[in-house]
Amino acid sequence: MSAALTILQAGPAMTIQDLGRPGYRALGLTHGGAADPTALHEGAALLGQDPNCAALEMAGSGGSFEADQGIRIALTGAQMQVSIDGEPIAWNASHLLPAGAKLTIGGARDGAYGYLHVGGGFDVEPVMESRSSHLAAGIGRLLQTGDSLPVGKDSGSVTSQTLPRDSRFGGERVRIVSSMQTDAFDDATRARFTETTFRRDARANRMGARMDHDGEGFTTGGQLTIVSEVITPGDIQITGDGAPFVLMCECQTTGGYPRIGTVIPCDLPIVAQAQPGAALQFEFIDLDEALAAETRHRADLAALPKQRQPLLRDPARIRDLLSYQLISGVVSATADPFKEDKT
Repeated sequence: MSAALTILQAGPAMTIQDLGRPGYRALGLTHGGAADPTALHEGAALLGQDPNCAALEMAGSGGSFEADQGIRIALTGAQMQVSIDGEPIAWNASHLLPAGAKLTIGGARDGAYGYLHVGGGFDVEPVMESRSSHLAAGIGRLLQTGDSLPVGKDSGSVTSQTLPRDSRFGGERVRIVSSMQTDAFDDATRARFTETTFRRDARANRMGARMDHDGEGFTTGGQLTIVSEVITPGDIQITGDGAPFVLMCECQTTGGYPRIGTVIPCDLPIVAQAQPGAALQFEFIDLDEALAAETRHRADLAALPKQRQPLLRDPARIRDLLSYQLISGVVSATADPFKEDKT
C-alpha cells in the first residue's frame, strides 16, 4: 500500500507542480510547471530522484501535513519556518517524516515560492503528460485542507542531506535579451529602463509580475498598433500605464503589448522569488552571453547531486539527544589492552 500525505491545514495558494508540459503552445497552452524550476532540481538532488517528480508548490506560506507512513521529504525554494512535531528542522535539506508526525511550514522569509518534495514524488493523475496544475487553463486546482495526496514508490532511503543556498534569493541583477519590439523603444528609453531600479509589485502571480518604479512610464510610438503575436515566459511587456510586466510560467500564449526585452530562462527564478517590494534591475546582454549563461546554468543543475552534503545538527537543539548512540566501543582507561582478560 502506497503512502499518502494529508493536508491538515492548507496555505492560500498551494498546488502540485512538476517541470511542466512543453509542446502545447500551438494549442494555446504554455508549459506551466514550477514557478522556480531550479527548486525542483534541488529537491531531486536531495532525494536522489528525477527532477520531474511532482512536488508541492507553496506561494507565500505553507501549511501543516501528516503522512500515514514514514516518508522522505525535502524542502527547497523560498525559506520558510518549518518543524516536525514542534522541533525546528533545516530548510534546503532532506528529512524523514515519521508516520503520524505533524509537519508545519510557515511563511516565506526570503522568497515567494517554497517547495515540499517527497521521495517518489506525488503520484497524482497526469494530464497531458504532466502532473502540474495550470490554473489559468483549468488544469488541476488549489489544494485544500483535508486533501490526501498519494505518494509514489520511493526507491531511495538517504535523508539528512543539504545543499548550499543558491544566490537567486535576494538577487537584484536580471539579465535580458532584445525582444520583438525592443528596437521600437528609442535609445533614451532603453537606457532609462536599464538604469531604473524597479520594485516587485504585490500584484504578481504565476501569470506575471508587475514592476513598480519611480518616475514616468515607458512608452513607444507604435504601442497601439501592435498585432497580437506569440509571447513566452520572460517577456517584459509594457502595459498601458507604462509599467513593465514580466510574464511568468502560466502566461498566455499571445499578446499585443510591446515587449522591451525578455528575461533569460536561468534568471527568471530571480523574478519569481522576489518578494513584494524587492529591488530588481534589468541588464541587456547579447545572445551569445545568454546562451553561455544558460549552458552554465544547466551544467550547474546537473552537478547538484555532487554538491549534496550531510546535514549537521546542533546537539543543543536536539530534543531527543539521549536516544542517540553518542559513544560506542568503550574501553577501560586502566586495563592493559594487550593482556588477555580471563574473567
